[in-house]
Amino acid sequence: MKRVGAVLLASGLGRRFGSNKLLRLVEGVPLYRRAMTTLAGAGLDRLAVCSPYQEVLEAGEELGFLPLYNPNGAEGISASIRLGVSRMGDMDGVLFSVCDQPFLTTKSIIRLKDTFEESKDAICALSWGGKRGNPVLFPADLLGELAALTGDTGGGAVVKRHPDRLVLVEAFSPKELSDVDKPEDLKR
Repeated sequence: MKRVGAVLLASGLGRRFGSNKLLRLVEGVPLYRRAMTTLAGAGLDRLAVCSPYQEVLEAGEELGFLPLYNPNGAEGISASIRLGVSRMGDMDGVLFSVCDQPFLTTKSIIRLKDTFEESKDAICALSWGGKRGNPVLFPADLLGELAALTGDTGGGAVVKRHPDRLVLVEAFSPKELSDVDKPEDLKR
């Protein structure tokens, strides 16, 4: 069995949203907590959350996440990725997930993990209709490339360098890949 960790990226400043969207309620639950609950039920070997927000870190700790304080969120997504990678070196693979997909399901996370465990060294990404989305699970040999990212560059840059290793894993519903960038996205 491969050991799979997960890093929840929860450092966004919500510029496009206009405020801290992580705290926005969807069906009565903050976005960050929905994401944590989804990951926590997937049988992953280690969970970590990267955030500058105390409320998020404390909730993560309650749910079994390693809380990683990220003071560099303004740099962009790479700061969270580097921080998460720094605590996942002994994993065979690391899944990176975001907080703004309120309808992502634990079932799809498990499907993603199972596909990764059955593959040799694939990058496994949740998808719908052949279109890559998030989360993405990277094998350990690519963690160095993820740790070298800078600015607002995410794991997609690593995926583009290794297109032959990408395996798309169909979600159970297209709604799971919908993300929240602006307040009106919550009305969809």
